[in-house]
Amino acid sequence: MATLLDADAIEDSARQAPALIRYLDEGDFVTRRYVSQGIEINTGRYRDYPMVVRDGMPIRGHFAFDTHGFMLGRHRTAINDFWDKAAVDQLYLRECEGAIQSLTGASCVSAGGWMIRTSADLTARAQEKVANYRHEGGIQPPAGEAHVDYNEITGRRAAERAYAAAFPDAPGYKRYVCVSFWRSFSPGPQDWPLAVCDGRTVSDEEATSNTLFVVDEFPVGDALTAPVDGEDQMIAASIFRHRDRHRWWYFSDMAADDVLLFKFQDSDHDVTWRCPHTAFHDSSLPGTRTRASIEVRAVAFFE
Repeated sequence: MATLLDADAIEDSARQAPALIRYLDEGDFVTRRYVSQGIEINTGRYRDYPMVVRDGMPIRGHFAFDTHGFMLGRHRTAINDFWDKAAVDQLYLRECEGAIQSLTGASCVSAGGWMIRTSADLTARAQEKVANYRHEGGIQPPAGEAHVDYNEITGRRAAERAYAAAFPDAPGYKRYVCVSFWRSFSPGPQDWPLAVCDGRTVSDEEATSNTLFVVDEFPVGDALTAPVDGEDQMIAASIFRHRDRHRWWYFSDMAADDVLLFKFQDSDHDVTWRCPHTAFHDSSLPGTRTRASIEVRAVAFFE
């Protein structure tokens, strides 16, 4: 049986890629994320910190969902073209539910919104005016800062809604885990791959909430941070300030059947219950290509 020292030695031997990870700066800020068609902005002040991101691909079997907060699995999809929105809506969410249930051992899984992210130039798309834009089923740039998509209030409510809608006659659940099921569908290696942070290396001390506002047009000036009634109860992510102890990983050159499953929030805090993540520019590998990926949000329930 592998010991903790063995695990540390395995991780310390991993190839390291230099990276700049964007964190919320020290200080007091109104922290909000505004999202529109093809573009998103954050309030607050952020800074890029030099970090290393370890390459977990050669030791992919080492990572455990409840230990690190993430794992790399395999799943063959029937989707031939992820740009085909109708096909993704019709087929992919049900595929993901089955895959997540298999990977986690959950009693049941409910998959919800999905999003494509690409490092391609989205300038023209961002200039489109789309009334009543929703932050799902669209195209966005790679994530720009270290974050977890749900804070605790948002995760708990997401689980309650998902279970009531998908399993109205079920007996209830003892545990829920809000997750992202992430796949790159562009040829590797990707220029802006996703990095995930070992959830054991983060704490509440450096975390704060980041309220989500989905808008047709961005506010300007003081309106970006003007008080909003009930904001503490609105949908929000968690964002993080830099700490040297954060340990980042990625999986280089992911193939079509590789899927990264990581936690937004686990109601069981006796295990690793969240996984900060962000994109980074990978300068360590030659011949990187434009990234295109799809992420699916889901909730796994344990009855």
